[in-house]
Amino acid sequence: MAFEHLRDSLTKGNLWLYILAALSDSPRTPVELRALVRREHGFSPAVITFYSVLYKLRREGLVKKTSETFRSAYEITPKGQGELSRGRSFLATVEEGLGPS
Repeated sequence: MAFEHLRDSLTKGNLWLYILAALSDSPRTPVELRALVRREHGFSPAVITFYSVLYKLRREGLVKKTSETFRSAYEITPKGQGELSRGRSFLATVEEGLGPS
């Protein structure tokens, strides 16, 4: 039970990290992003949750649409790159703090 809680909080609970990381190398549509998260990270966020997080990232200026068409791709902004870097740094600090395996 403890491990499942950890897995859920580090995946579903921090979906924003996975979205920003996926956008850090190229723009992607929401459908591509969800498929990439499922394929590369082994979890499938609920559709409503996924879009809620994506829209929140957009409101915060961390991602932006590449155009205003209906199926537009999203790309990470410089502010988003900074937050992704901060998130990665924090996770590295947590791992270091846990000591040797």
